[in-house]
Amino acid sequence: METLRERAELMRESMQKSQSVTDNMVTILGSFDHRLSALETAMRPTQLRTHSIRRAHENIDKTLKVAEAILGQFDLKRQAEAKILRGPHEDLESYLEAVDQLRSIVRFFSGNKSLKSSIGVINQANNLLGKAIFKLEEEFRQLLTSYSKPVEPDRLFDCLPNSLRPSPASPSDGHGTKPHSEHQTKSLETIVYHPPALIPARILPLLHDLAQQMVEAGQQQQLFNIYREARSSAVEQTLRKLGVERLSKDDVQKMQWEVLEAKIGDWIHFMRILVKLLFVAEKRVCNQIFDHESLRDQCFAEVMGNSVAMLLSFGEAIAKSRRSPEKLFVLLDMYEIMRELQPDIDIIFASKYCGEMREAAKVLTKRLAQTAQETFGDFEEAVEKDATKTAVLDGTVHPLTSYVINYVKFVFDYQSTLKQLFKEFNDGDEDEQLASLTTRIMQALQNNLDGKSKQYKDPALTQLFLMNNIHYIVRSVRKSEAKDLLGGDWVQIHRRVVQQHANQYKRISWSKILQCLSIQGLQGGSSSFGDAGSTANVSRAMIKDRYKTFNIQFEEIHQRQSQWTVPDTELRESLRLAVAEVLLPAYRSFVKRYGPLIQGGKNPQKYIRYSPEDLERMLAEFFEGKTSIDPRR
Repeated sequence: METLRERAELMRESMQKSQSVTDNMVTILGSFDHRLSALETAMRPTQLRTHSIRRAHENIDKTLKVAEAILGQFDLKRQAEAKILRGPHEDLESYLEAVDQLRSIVRFFSGNKSLKSSIGVINQANNLLGKAIFKLEEEFRQLLTSYSKPVEPDRLFDCLPNSLRPSPASPSDGHGTKPHSEHQTKSLETIVYHPPALIPARILPLLHDLAQQMVEAGQQQQLFNIYREARSSAVEQTLRKLGVERLSKDDVQKMQWEVLEAKIGDWIHFMRILVKLLFVAEKRVCNQIFDHESLRDQCFAEVMGNSVAMLLSFGEAIAKSRRSPEKLFVLLDMYEIMRELQPDIDIIFASKYCGEMREAAKVLTKRLAQTAQETFGDFEEAVEKDATKTAVLDGTVHPLTSYVINYVKFVFDYQSTLKQLFKEFNDGDEDEQLASLTTRIMQALQNNLDGKSKQYKDPALTQLFLMNNIHYIVRSVRKSEAKDLLGGDWVQIHRRVVQQHANQYKRISWSKILQCLSIQGLQGGSSSFGDAGSTANVSRAMIKDRYKTFNIQFEEIHQRQSQWTVPDTELRESLRLAVAEVLLPAYRSFVKRYGPLIQGGKNPQKYIRYSPEDLERMLAEFFEGKTSIDPRR
């Protein structure tokens, strides 16, 4: 207990001491706070002066910086002025930087108009900027004009796929290309076009930067004028070098067909070259020079307008010119190339400023289609009414027949194109329409041949002429795609017609001479060549007369019909055989029966001139067209 009491007493004393220390500390801190407040009061004037000094320094620094900036702008102005005065030709990149610097200077002082010198500096910079832009304009004009040269035809040809390049035998300008050649020989080569670079790649960025500076300076109209003048001239000269020319309907109608056909073949070739190569390349140049879409599209439209009009004018002249059968295939070729290129034309001339060119191409395509359809329709009537006086004196195939058949063959080379025409202008099945028109053309040809056959005075030659021509038609149809369209029945019917004409020929030519070999009128009314009756009642004079008549008639037929022609070897041999199968047995029978009456008298060879073998040999000379036609025919 005593111990606890002692400890408690010690703790009480310690607590009292601690309280005393605390009270003393509070007293000290209170005194310190009072002193700090007094010190702060004493320091306030000094702090105010220090703050003022600091703000003054900051203002001075700002002023110095502004002054430095202004001085820097003056330095930039002097540097820019020096570059501008030297001109853009030596260092265009540096010159363009100087123009940008001038614009920056104008913006700087325009934002600091409180400065007394701002207006003067702005005016000076703007004047210098105006001179700089004028020099840029001249540089753009000079640079663009220097590199805006026409493209040589050979260079364009080199950009074509191999299958479409002119052959070595053709002149370099493409003349002599046949209108149908490309249609008839479809290449398996992948068609790849490589448009030429009209302006070197290193020059295009310079032109782009110059154009951009002029646009920023508000010089769009001057830029537009310069570009249109330089590029349109280059494109038009390229067309002229290639051989494109503006022709009217009257110009076309005055041309000889061979000349016109060659020009049409060239035009088809040029269309592909210009659309696939030159126009694409020109569009690419325009896109690389101009960033501003509206300005770019306007420039391109202005550059291309006259050239496109010149190119399409020839097609328009052909489509509007007088129709004739030979123009059908060139019209179809022209229609095909326009349809082939229409997607490219729509892409190249896609902008609203090129709307007239797009529409002109579509109008030409439709007009060519319409003219081609009307020309094909005219052909049927032209065939039936053909009044050419060309006579085939030997009864061979008439030029009209071969012309019409070749025409129809060409028609079937263009089946898909013609069906497209029918689809555009008519309702109904295209195959049926083509078959119907072809059938009518064939019938028109036969009607005309019937009329021409009446020119012959010899009815046998009339039949031979019709046989030759119908046979030629049937054989040609059987070997062409027309067979599937006209049908097997058509072929069989017309083969029978050929046989009918052959039979008629035999009847007319040989019935009279066969009567000479008949026993009719010689003996008891029997007319059989094989009659084994007696010859006792037959006078030698009658037999001599029969032989004499036979010889005269056969020699006359031989002399005349060996000048006639059956051009088809198989048909010729068949016709000779058909005659021989009738004539030779009759002759042998007659000679066997009545020959002894002559052979026992004087000069039997005078009457029995020919052996059956002689006749067979002479029949082999028929239809060869060996000599000139007897004028007595």
